[in-house]
Amino acid sequence: MKTFATLAELSALVGQHVATSAWITVTQDHINLFAQATGDHQWIHVDVERAKAGPFGAPIAHGFLTLSLIPRFFESALTVTAVRMGVNYGLNKVRFIAPVPVNSRLRAQLKLLASDPIDNGGVQQTWEVSVEREGAAKPVCVAESLVRQYP
Repeated sequence: MKTFATLAELSALVGQHVATSAWITVTQDHINLFAQATGDHQWIHVDVERAKAGPFGAPIAHGFLTLSLIPRFFESALTVTAVRMGVNYGLNKVRFIAPVPVNSRLRAQLKLLASDPIDNGGVQQTWEVSVEREGAAKPVCVAESLVRQYP
């Protein structure tokens, strides 16, 4: 966990890798709960026996489940002491590059691409979030995430 005193201190790192998150294990329970919450019950996610015989050899996490972990990655990777509130402002682009088999361990590499002033003394940050799977050669997801933080 990296701690920054102020938004200005963090903003000085534009263009740099800032932090690496903690690992998160994606279990079948996570996948099933996500399917239940979203209504996406495609067999490659929730039918364990059929998925074992499928193209990935095991159930895989929904791409949007992987994407939904971004706030947890940020929470485990960095904090700004002088921030009273931060909000997810959206995404510019997302790519699901590789599957996430059940029981994969994921973490994110966080690179600050931009930090621009907004109203009420806040900043809008643009982050490159590269989600990697333990033991894999390439990321499973790369997203450009927008975050607004207010002192």
